[in-house]
Amino acid sequence: MSAPPHAALSGLARALVQHGRLLEAEALGCSAPSGNPNDFVIEVINRGLMSAADVARFAAETFGSPVMDLAAFDESHIPVDAIDRKLMNKHQVAALGRRGNRLTLALADPSNLRILDEIRFQTGLAVDPVVVEAPKLIALVERLSESATTTLKDMTGEEFDMDLLGQESVADALATEDNSSEVDDAPVVRFIQKLLIDAINEGASDVHFEPYEKYYRIRFRTDGILREIAQPPLVLKEKIAARIKVISRLDISEKRVPQDGRMKLVLSKNKAIDFRVSTLPTLHGEKIVMRILDPSSAMLGIEALGYEPEQKAVLMEAIQRPYGMILVTGPTGSGKTVSLYTCLNILNKAGVNISTAEDPAEINLPGVNQVNVNEKAGLTFATALRAFLRQDPDVIMVGEIRDLETAEISVKAAQTGHLVLSTLHTNDAPSTLERLKNMGVAPFNIASSVIMITAQRLARRLCTCKQPIDIPIEALISAGFSEEELDGSWQSYGPKGCDRCKGSGYKGRLGIYQVMPISEDIARIIMTNGNSMDIAAQAQIEGVKDLRQSGLLKVKQGVTSLAEVLACTNE
Repeated sequence: MSAPPHAALSGLARALVQHGRLLEAEALGCSAPSGNPNDFVIEVINRGLMSAADVARFAAETFGSPVMDLAAFDESHIPVDAIDRKLMNKHQVAALGRRGNRLTLALADPSNLRILDEIRFQTGLAVDPVVVEAPKLIALVERLSESATTTLKDMTGEEFDMDLLGQESVADALATEDNSSEVDDAPVVRFIQKLLIDAINEGASDVHFEPYEKYYRIRFRTDGILREIAQPPLVLKEKIAARIKVISRLDISEKRVPQDGRMKLVLSKNKAIDFRVSTLPTLHGEKIVMRILDPSSAMLGIEALGYEPEQKAVLMEAIQRPYGMILVTGPTGSGKTVSLYTCLNILNKAGVNISTAEDPAEINLPGVNQVNVNEKAGLTFATALRAFLRQDPDVIMVGEIRDLETAEISVKAAQTGHLVLSTLHTNDAPSTLERLKNMGVAPFNIASSVIMITAQRLARRLCTCKQPIDIPIEALISAGFSEEELDGSWQSYGPKGCDRCKGSGYKGRLGIYQVMPISEDIARIIMTNGNSMDIAAQAQIEGVKDLRQSGLLKVKQGVTSLAEVLACTNE
């Protein structure tokens, strides 16, 4: 007796043939034996018989499961420990969420009941299948398998099979003379290597290791926003802390006081990344923050920082002056150091002697004499400045003016033929002049030495997936736009979210600047004891855009959103 039609086919393949979406011969050709349950679907897609979206829609309709687009799903919400990693790789499935005793499971073929039964047995949860496109699911499973979070699950065991890109050079960079068994734990070593590589690839500025009473978490700060990356087993907090302290040349036996250190990660012959490491004793262990210092950020050029053409022209004119003081102001994390080093990189030529005093030096710039301030040893900013003046400098950079002594020496250097660059922590450019006066610097000295002040903020840049949005005219006017600007000649954009920006709608950051040269009129206001409001009013008359106005210009250009500008310029 002959076999019934489609007897050799099962599940999704049989349904496709029965509904006339595939010929039986085509289905049989795509159903070669394989250990991967998604190979049939992938083969159908690769042969051009159906698109990935068509297969997913058909499977969802036929087997009564909802369909989901993984491109619109926030992967940070995935419960990474819900399914065993080996089971996830074996069946090519991913847990998308868990609520109570129900698990939402992404798969490409909902007809495979054996997989659902195995997941139910392993997790002890009721399984709600959702159908997704096979190529996107495979990519998601690969990311989850390679992520730092997933690899942590196996760290308490003996195995730790992780292919690390550039592992040899990284291993060399992390190698240490200390081979004590206390920190010689291969899984921890490889995990930290992988974590640092991930942080660099994602463009993170800081990595936070945070111990708490019942859990231990690791977070990246990317584009100014902290995001949780992993929750290692709590028992590993001591090993992770000890390993980081060893490679940062810190005292691993000292856990009662804060420590500061540095390390270098060599990625290739031409690229190395510096890390500034800070430890802090907390109730439940040592919190460690690693600041990522990428020297290439100072080599981007002034065009990449976000200055408007007229602001760039003012800045370039100021740094080419033979003497005077240029001040950069803004809160911590606003990009002041990168701005200063970009200027130093422009000035860094064979005929120029440049010295810097910093606490500590964040970016290594060949050709520049950099000094780390060490107050315990008596090397303060003021001491370093006095030494610089005996070293025949052309350009001096002071990391921060913190006190009257440093301010007065900086002013004296600017008045005696040196170009001085420094930073202050104030809200905008006009208030910087008042801050110097409140420190005790004489108004005449301020007016005769300061030639330009730049205030800055960092706003998140919209990703390429940005979408047009309509903002009420009242809200635009309230934000600072004039009625003349609302002529319909430009479009405002907002965040959307995609794989590239991990659903946030933003990718990277750009600077918003207030560049204020010290004119004769502003100098006169300073010497007559005018306040910051008087200076700001005169700057407006002279055409200096304040931070809000510069930010609104970025909104008109479509490079950032109004909400982002309002958030970072809300004084």
